[in-house]
Amino acid sequence: QVQVKESGGGSVQAGGSLIVSCEVSGTRYVGNCIGWFRNVPGNEREAVASFWTGDSSSNYADSVKGRFAISHAKDKNTTFLHMNDLKPEDTAMYYCALGEYGGSWACGRKDPRYFRYWGQGTQVTVSS
Repeated sequence: QVQVKESGGGSVQAGGSLIVSCEVSGTRYVGNCIGWFRNVPGNEREAVASFWTGDSSSNYADSVKGRFAISHAKDKNTTFLHMNDLKPEDTAMYYCALGEYGGSWACGRKDPRYFRYWGQGTQVTVSS
């Protein structure tokens, strides 16, 4: 069956960097959308970034643009969210999700309803 699994995360001081990984199994990797979302209890889930594996196009929320970047390793079916210049407000549970079809346009919208498969999440904590 299709599985999406995050790894990485952790704790860092403001200004530091972390990498969160998302590994996909049970389905093709190329030609799908990888979405990154974060959630803080009591707040709405926020779409952070998305990545269309077909053409390696990415899309970022304004809150992380210029600080976060996505790379991937096709041979490992894994996408990496590089988080730089982290701020305390980046503290959240980060989720990776997989969306199928639709192309880069659908992927770039980062609509949670588009993503069928979700990981369990990994905590990122940024201290001031």
